Amino acid sequence: MRADLRPYWVKKAWLNCREAWIDYFLRPRCASLGAHPNIMNPWWVDIAGNNIHIGHSFTAVGEAAQRIKIGVWGRAQGEGKITIGNGVLLSPGVRIACSDEITIGDGVMMANGAYVTDSDWHGLYDRVARSDLVTPVRLGDNVWLGDGAKVLKGVTIGENSVVAAGAVVTRDVPDNVVVAGNPAQVVKQLDTETPRRTRADLYQDPYATADFYDAIDREVLSANTFSRWLWSCIYPGARREK
Repeated sequence: MRADLRPYWVKKAWLNCREAWIDYFLRPRCASLGAHPNIMNPWWVDIAGNNIHIGHSFTAVGEAAQRIKIGVWGRAQGEGKITIGNGVLLSPGVRIACSDEITIGDGVMMANGAYVTDSDWHGLYDRVARSDLVTPVRLGDNVWLGDGAKVLKGVTIGENSVVAAGAVVTRDVPDNVVVAGNPAQVVKQLDTETPRRTRADLYQDPYATADFYDAIDREVLSANTFSRWLWSCIYPGARREK
């Protein structure tokens, strides 16, 4: 990883601008958005629909070619609900599409291209209307979805469980297991006696965590100069380590 050559004040100004974008464009699209969201490239994060509640310390990484999409398309105006807990991580390309109800617990992590939906959206024979059956999706605390994993309608995934890359989850998953395949099946039991550290633990106090990372930036970037950073922007070759 290349060293960050920005002076502390330059990075802080950038983070303040990013926070202003989040507050102006994304926060109004949520019914609630908790403190200290860390949304990288927020202009590539789409939030649309009713009743979207997101907890504190929400981390999302949008990319131009892999936008993050969180949307509620309820059956009628004002219907449908997404609830996302505290300390959740969404990687590039994640899509959450809700018809009725999707609940995501604290500390959940979703890798690139993961997809969660509570509806088929079209029937096998009636391709115009969605089914009348309500099939909510629930992800327990500390669930981890691997690259390209898909969680389909009516599924509950238990706490701490892991969905392997490319898996398609069509039925409930118990706590503390790893599932893989299509349809996903249990391939491993997790040891509940082994100590674990979760994102929910890391962000238990969002204000203290934000202060901690700010102090690290202040220390690590303290020796950087504006002239050196500016020269590295104009002449990228200057970033080469000698």
